[in-house]
Amino acid sequence: MDGNILKKIKALPPLDDTIIKIQRICTDKHSSMNDLVKVVEGDPMLTANILKSSNSPLYGFSREIKNISHAVSLFGMATIRGFALSSAIKQNIKIDLSPYNLSNTQFLNISVLQSALMFNWFSKVNREMLDVLVPASFMMEVGKIVIANEITEQKLEQEFQSKLAAALTPSDISNLEKETVGFSNEQITAKIFEQWNLEEELVETIRYSNTPQNVDEHIQAYAVPLQAVKNSINIFGQLEENAIASSLEILQNGNLEKEPFLNAIEKVKQ
Repeated sequence: MDGNILKKIKALPPLDDTIIKIQRICTDKHSSMNDLVKVVEGDPMLTANILKSSNSPLYGFSREIKNISHAVSLFGMATIRGFALSSAIKQNIKIDLSPYNLSNTQFLNISVLQSALMFNWFSKVNREMLDVLVPASFMMEVGKIVIANEITEQKLEQEFQSKLAAALTPSDISNLEKETVGFSNEQITAKIFEQWNLEEELVETIRYSNTPQNVDEHIQAYAVPLQAVKNSINIFGQLEENAIASSLEILQNGNLEKEPFLNAIEKVKQ
């Protein structure tokens, strides 16, 4: 990987102790929900952020979630882990996505929408797969933070934005990122995940989220849903009809049923 980009990745702050503990609990089959609740409740700011995320209307729960125990019981450990990782990024990493014509709020809202769609979808398909899919959907655009920084530093904003205007799909953006800085968001995000010692399934799911056909069947099972979500919600728009139509083609190619996906979209839209 290019030295400049690698330095920027290495300069990112490490995950704090609370997030590392959450990570260990969520990947340890012998851990319990109570273990997770105790760790989260020990961090008041994280607790507040998770409860705020949990009560988003995107999830459609009928009554307010007032404590972490309730949140964990409704969402499961994987989604709480996703909320925690997302919170860590917002608090610890300087975000400037102006080369992508995105405000920080827009960028963070996209990640929330992506993860909400994934949760509402796969909670009805295969909840065990949420262990990888929810954190991946929360975090799959993190590499753009590093890319945007490099574009600004190299004074390539105008050139990048001019070409970005002609892009049509997430794959077009990845190709433009590689053309501009040498690496795509997916490659850089995977490298960041490796640096944070996140599990290999998560790393490889991100890495192949644009090209699931190029990886083995196990990772492909995760990468295809991630590609469909990314295709439906991205910097071009959120849940546009043409994007949903092309996402349905992705599902067909991946032998996934369209009905649960469309039901999840309706829930997020409401």
